[in-house]
Amino acid sequence: MATTDEGEGVSGPLLADGFLEDRTYQRTLADAALETHTLVCLPTGLGKTTVSLLVTADRLAGDVVNKSLLLAPTKPLVTQHAEFYREALEVPDDEIVVYTGDTRPDDRADLWNGARIVVATPEVVENDLVGNRIDLTDVVHCTFDECHRATGDYAYNYIAERYHEQARDPLATGMSASPGDDEEAILEVCANLGLAQVEVMTEDDADVSTYTHETTVDWERVELPETVVELRDAINDVISDRLSKLRDLGVTNTSKPDVSEREIQKIQGKLRELMNNDQSEGYEGMSLLAEVRKLRTAVTYAETQSVESLRRYFERQKQAARSSGASKADQRMISEPKVREAIRRAEDYDDLHPKFRRTRMLIAQTLGIENGDRVIVFTESRDTAETLTDFLGEHFTARKFVGQSDTEGSDGMTQNEQQETLDEFRAGEFEVLVSTSVAEEGLDVPEVDLVLFYEPVPTAIRAIQRKGRTGRQTEGAVSVLLAEDTRDEAYFWKARNDQKRMEKELRSLKSMAGEIESELTQTGMDEFADAASIESDDSTTTDRAASASESAPHETEGESATDAGEAASETDDTAPETGESATDSQPSGDGGDGDGQAGLDAFAGGSGGDEDSGGAGEGDADRDEPDGAVATASADDESVEVVVDQRELDAAIAKDLSRTDGVVTRLETLAVGDYVLSDRVVVERKTVADFLDTLTGDDERSLFEQLTDAARYYARPVVVVEGEDLYGERNVHPNAIRGALASIAVDFGASVLRTTDEDETRELLATIATREQEDEDRTVSVHGEKSSKTLAEQQEYVVASVAEVGPVTAESLLTEFGSVEAVMTADADDLVAAEGVGEVTAERVREVVGSDYDG
Repeated sequence: MATTDEGEGVSGPLLADGFLEDRTYQRTLADAALETHTLVCLPTGLGKTTVSLLVTADRLAGDVVNKSLLLAPTKPLVTQHAEFYREALEVPDDEIVVYTGDTRPDDRADLWNGARIVVATPEVVENDLVGNRIDLTDVVHCTFDECHRATGDYAYNYIAERYHEQARDPLATGMSASPGDDEEAILEVCANLGLAQVEVMTEDDADVSTYTHETTVDWERVELPETVVELRDAINDVISDRLSKLRDLGVTNTSKPDVSEREIQKIQGKLRELMNNDQSEGYEGMSLLAEVRKLRTAVTYAETQSVESLRRYFERQKQAARSSGASKADQRMISEPKVREAIRRAEDYDDLHPKFRRTRMLIAQTLGIENGDRVIVFTESRDTAETLTDFLGEHFTARKFVGQSDTEGSDGMTQNEQQETLDEFRAGEFEVLVSTSVAEEGLDVPEVDLVLFYEPVPTAIRAIQRKGRTGRQTEGAVSVLLAEDTRDEAYFWKARNDQKRMEKELRSLKSMAGEIESELTQTGMDEFADAASIESDDSTTTDRAASASESAPHETEGESATDAGEAASETDDTAPETGESATDSQPSGDGGDGDGQAGLDAFAGGSGGDEDSGGAGEGDADRDEPDGAVATASADDESVEVVVDQRELDAAIAKDLSRTDGVVTRLETLAVGDYVLSDRVVVERKTVADFLDTLTGDDERSLFEQLTDAARYYARPVVVVEGEDLYGERNVHPNAIRGALASIAVDFGASVLRTTDEDETRELLATIATREQEDEDRTVSVHGEKSSKTLAEQQEYVVASVAEVGPVTAESLLTEFGSVEAVMTADADDLVAAEGVGEVTAERVREVVGSDYDG
């Protein structure tokens, strides 16, 4: 690329002349990233996107067939990147496309084909790869923005795997200000994305320091009022009581309410062993442990957020306890006298947490005494964000900024509302932005005079992301509020230690390209995704601080008399916050950098996965397919085809099937079934928990309604019940389960097949599809779909249903005789003239068509 004098502009193929300021460190990083698959580490606000854009321009120049793909975790960030690319590149605007779940699947395929640059959320690209709507053959540069998310089952990992497999000339670039807390975490990201080298620029580098300014960090300690301390202590007494009961069961030696998350994980493991041995103590203990998790979340609200947030939390718990199918943990907790007294006192308390007044004071100092213009306040809880916005609005112009998902008593913000809020903040129309974690990553939030953390965050990654909102053009300030003698202190020390370690690791990684390449090539680039099962253990962190980072991954809470599932995941309050809709979100083992309770669950040491990734969840999720959208991809002649309902993407089965040799997956919004394996076989997949829900009335649409539809349209419906301990997971009488299984087989004519897990289900589906399509020479035909059939398809369907001859024979008969009527009136001797029709088939057709009806 050509350049002008330092600080002026960059010119080159496809670059808008003079638009980009010429910064030496950006050109250096881009030159390195052009050489091989590279992780680019650069402090927030210093132009990582510009580095990627320079690489893209170089790779696209001279060949109009080439494409570039830029992935970003949220829709607002995708929109921001697309606008920047349109301004900075001499590429027609309609060839730089935004590719998200807001676009119909059928339209996305056309957009992809006509685009040179696609800027997309990863979940949608993942969906379209699984459904064979797109391929990555012509993508010569793939950028993974905020690539520290590439852990667990996040969509980046699957896309990277397919990219290295499909692209004829791949080049991958990962970008992050904070790729991981330590060397192992950074190597894991590299392994998952197939990156071979790390290029790091820090604020200490001379080329970078010119563009940064000193950011001071002040820790503001506050003391809890006596009433709040009494509330907390009352809840802690209940926690101690429940832990004492667990100690009596022999699964722990402690009853201290500040028990570490590491110890809770050990307790959970011991209880699972008891459950696996069918010992009732395991189920009893899991229920107690579920209650402990809920109560720990309540303590976190009281200590670190506000009594108002605690009151809202308890209100949600009361609603859960009153609902049908409420767990014993919910009911026992709400009926506990000390908890009821705590609820009463919380409802009577009319003061705010002292953090509120300290927040107001710091903002007044910044905007008033120091003549500042803008302040951002970050908080983990959406409850706190809303209460704080109202409180600050009495003194300043303040607005909230939260994710799209709605929670109980709280409305999310649409993408347009988010964008309008940021635009108004940039324009100076209000002074204070109160944000959950949705504004942490990458969004072009304007330079601010103060970043205020309402509470410390327990990971270095998130601390760095938040601090990056200040200190870009002028000196910046960061203040962190810390409630004394609370979990805040544990997170303070953990974040501080992690950040120091990560900064040290980043500096050391600057000279580790060769070592990283050696690490990653031990298993070969074709298997890079398998090299990422690395787990880190911070031996220097205290047990109390460890509770901040060792949270259990998100699970869907299965309410039962034993609360077995609930103990593993206290998710009643979860509200994924990635700026995306929570609809059809993939399970993000590390996904969902949540506001509201998603953040608080992790903050309390409960479930919630990594706070800074998305997960699935967040979820950071972009799977919202329009109702009735049907894909049109088809399998090649040498592969068997499996049609997958897009709502099944919550499971890993579809992705794993798409990786299976000889299997092609296709996504549709199916009106009937979860998987279609041939013209006569449809599969309803139920986990054990889902299956039992149908017996307890917790399922919105019962299995029996689904089977009625399946039997109407398919000759061989199949129910797969996935999981173990069908008779022991819930307090459901075995006779009720046996009766349901008998009804499925006898009343609906469906086969019931059992599998232990998703892997076995995937293998079973592939086996059935292969048998149907190869051995039986049947094709896939989706019945009962929402889209209308063509006349030819309707004719084939009618003939195929006669004596179950199938679509291949139906097509042969219609080709031979020309109409449905001619097929129906032909005699047996004429029917055998059609290709593939033997005497037995011909006689069976004549028997069905010509016999008298005997109803």
